[in-house]
Amino acid sequence: MRVLIFGTFDHFHPGHAFVIREALKKGDVTVIVARDRNVHRIKGNPPVQSEEDRAQILRDAFSAIQVLLGDPVDFLAPVRSLKPDLILLGYDQQLPPGVTQDDLHCPVERLPAYRPEEFKSSLRKPR
Repeated sequence: MRVLIFGTFDHFHPGHAFVIREALKKGDVTVIVARDRNVHRIKGNPPVQSEEDRAQILRDAFSAIQVLLGDPVDFLAPVRSLKPDLILLGYDQQLPPGVTQDDLHCPVERLPAYRPEEFKSSLRKPR
């Protein structure tokens, strides 16, 4: 089964690792790392780590996954090109602006939280 996950993965932490481990239980995993400009556009501030650094951290941590950078303009481009059998979302993850579940053409599942009081990304950001 081809499994697709998306995310910023800034300051990689055990919650991120949990998402990837859960995805690996379901099949072959491709991770789409959000582009710096899209993170800034959606979240209102840029990531601390560059898109290349965030992608490399994932590659180093999980040799069994494919890591790609997202499309700088079209959020659905990876979905169309990879044709996943399943998309997994983190417990608090939203679809990108303008994208609905109907646009995805495959099942979408939401994973449970992994110790969000400790590992939620927004709590771990340097101030």
